[in-house]
Amino acid sequence: MLLDEDPATLIHHTIGNFNIHPDKIAIGRINESLSTLQQARDLRIREAESTLKKLSRNLATLSTHHAETLSSHNSADHASHIVELDTQKFRIAKAASDLEIESERLEQDLEGLKGRLQELDMQGVEGDDGTKARREIDDPTILKLKIYRTLGIDVEADSAGNYNKAVIRNNQKGDVHVVNIDPKFSRYFYANYFWQTMEG
Repeated sequence: MLLDEDPATLIHHTIGNFNIHPDKIAIGRINESLSTLQQARDLRIREAESTLKKLSRNLATLSTHHAETLSSHNSADHASHIVELDTQKFRIAKAASDLEIESERLEQDLEGLKGRLQELDMQGVEGDDGTKARREIDDPTILKLKIYRTLGIDVEADSAGNYNKAVIRNNQKGDVHVVNIDPKFSRYFYANYFWQTMEG
């Protein structure tokens, strides 16, 4: 005999030396994981099918609405609405053009008044030679005060007769500015300041 013991006995002892219990536990865990993954996969498939059904219903609803909109569209009413909008557009454009022309005219008037006021400031209280010759008839100080008043500027004198305060009114904005006139600043400075304040 090649073996001293019976082969069946040797096989039995060999099988007894194998420890397969941890392998059985590992296989069981793998089966549980596979079962959990299968359940999760089935759940995701059901959710995807539910979402697909909702999207299909929404598509059908939108398709029906689109078809109804196309069937109810009236080309004549649409053309009439376009014509009305074009008419309004041309009216607005004309009104804007008229306002622009009026604005340019007012700017020219304002520049003319600025030049006149600056000229009067440069001439001083006594005015030019022609004004000096007529000052007994028309006092230039009174004339300047009138011009200032027409522009919304009231000049106030103190007890000594010195004009040291100006009240500037902006009727468009409803603003009132009080300016104390300091002799150390030039008349040209105050003229520019007055215009800037009125233009606001």
